[in-house]
Amino acid sequence: MNNFIGKSILCAGIWAFFCLSAQAQLAVSPAIPSRIEVHPLPSQTLTGDEFLKGAIRGQPHLLAAELRIPQGQKVKFPAVVLIHGSGGVNGSMDLWVHALNQAGIATLVVDSFSGRGLTSTVQDQTLLHSLSMMVDGYRALDLLAKHPRIDASKISIMGFSKGAVASVFSSSNRFKGLYGSSAKFASHIGLYTPCNTRFVGDTDVTGSPMRFFHGTTDDYVNVVPCRAFVAELKSKGVDITLTEFANTQHGYDSPLAPERLAVPTAQSTRNCQFIEKSKGEVFNAESGAPFSYNDSCVALGAHVGHNPESTAKTVKSVVEFLQSL
Repeated sequence: MNNFIGKSILCAGIWAFFCLSAQAQLAVSPAIPSRIEVHPLPSQTLTGDEFLKGAIRGQPHLLAAELRIPQGQKVKFPAVVLIHGSGGVNGSMDLWVHALNQAGIATLVVDSFSGRGLTSTVQDQTLLHSLSMMVDGYRALDLLAKHPRIDASKISIMGFSKGAVASVFSSSNRFKGLYGSSAKFASHIGLYTPCNTRFVGDTDVTGSPMRFFHGTTDDYVNVVPCRAFVAELKSKGVDITLTEFANTQHGYDSPLAPERLAVPTAQSTRNCQFIEKSKGEVFNAESGAPFSYNDSCVALGAHVGHNPESTAKTVKSVVEFLQSL
């Protein structure tokens, strides 16, 4: 009894911090990573035309990427490269990082904006082409493939809106040949993906499975073009699915957003359909005019909003999918 009292007094004294820390470790959440690393990520900025024409050199930029390694005894972990949307890294990214880490999956969040002096492209998408963000994704893959704690055969890529163009179309053998390396993504995941620009050879893909998630009431990025794209890839034997959610807005996985919020200044191509007729030459499929954000089909104003139910279903589906690879 005296020994117990002595230890209690000791814990109540100058060693209280260490005692509490030891107790806290026993109940630590599996969503908290065992290690966090911030890596410099050399990349380059290309215009859409430069990218599609296979330009070797763009404007060099040094980006940042945050790697979180889960708790556990594994020597190597599967990982996901996360590519943000037009608003940059936000609260929804944090939600995904914790959910994936808790599932035993490492995460690498790529900040495509800060190193380029950007904070947002919501009002002006010409500030950074989504295809240029694909180069960031390939460089992130190379970084992870060499990391001693990451399983190079199980690195996936997941993107959101503008970033989903990078995550989904990085499956293209053409683009991988231009800007990738011998490393290959294990899967490609896109949330509210813009599928309304079709590229030369975009159905000639690496064969890695693909998963799409989209709200049917999304008036920022139209789901309809994704249905046709997914159906075409599926007819070619690709392991691909499109999960649609009713009454679900753009950015529905952002827990900080209200149920529905107007963004009056947002540039939206929801009414547009573009096609690359020859390499580097993109046109309005209806009018035949060259691609431009001044095109009459480009709308101003859209909505975003959080849907907890759709978010929970998406998180569950993505985690189970990644764990099955």
